[in-house]
Parts: sequence; structure tokens; C-alpha cells
Amino acid sequence: MRRVLLVDGYNMIGDWPELKALQMKDLENARDVLIEKMAEYQAFTGMEVIIIFDAHMVPGLGKKYKNYRLSIIYTREKETADERIEKLVKELKRVDTQIYVATSDFVEQRVIFASGAFRKSARELRNEVLSIEKGIEKEVSKTREKKVKTKLPITDEMAELFEKWRRGKG
Repeated sequence: MRRVLLVDGYNMIGDWPELKALQMKDLENARDVLIEKMAEYQAFTGMEVIIIFDAHMVPGLGKKYKNYRLSIIYTREKETADERIEKLVKELKRVDTQIYVATSDFVEQRVIFASGAFRKSARELRNEVLSIEKGIEKEVSKTREKKVKTKLPITDEMAELFEKWRRGKG
């Protein structure tokens, strides 16, 4: 079954404390951090992620592009993220597709739920992302703790040199 998560980008930025603080200094950086976090989320969960940003924050024509294998949509002028999300829910709705919408906008949550999609609040999504990040950190530290085991007795320097060669960096 295909699972799709539609994320109201500026809603998450305005709700997640770390992104909200960053937004005050640098909105573009806050967007980039959200995109990176959603890329990790997509890679870890296998769920397709589409982030929608309102055009009123970035003037100009609406555009869509892929970054980190995510779809990122900037709405057209005079089109809200909520309107685009509602259109996407209708376009994507199929028997073999589960659609989730991440927003803390109560009215939008009701409209989405009535359209047959599941909702995730900004806090729920943030908690999932934090949990995933902790899981990734544990896996990385486990991997680092494991020493490369070889049948040949070699020095640590030689093992490091062979590892560089193996990775094409030597």
C-alpha cells in the first residue's frame, strides 16, 4: 500500500520550537532544516513525503521540485498551502493509498479528515522525527563501536589505509 504524507511546511516551522526560533533569524534556513528532517523521515519510514509551502512567504509563481527525493511544492500566488493540500488529497485518494496530512490548523484537519485522509498534528510529527533521529544516532554509534574484524593480523594503521582504499579515498 502506498503511504503519502503531505506536510504544511510553514505550519511545522511555526509550531516546532527549534524551527520557530530559527525562522525569526533565517526563514530559508528553517525551510532547509525542515526539508532535511523530512528527508530522514521519508528514508526511515518509507512513506512518500510532499512538503507544501505557501507562496505568500516566497513571492512569485508556484513551483514544484524534488530535493532529497522529496517533492517540495510552493503554491501559486493567491493559493494557500491548505488549498493545495486539499487538491492533492483529492488527486491522490485511491483504494491502495493512505494519505496523512501534517498540520495543526484545526479547520484544515477537519476538512482533511472529511476527505478521507488521516491527520497528524505538528507535535505528533515532531515527536516521530525526534524518535527517528534517536534511533539513527543509536545505529550510528553501534556501527562505530564495532571494530572491523579481519582474519589477518594487521595494525590499525593498515586497516585504516585499506578502509580508505575500499571507499575510494586513498
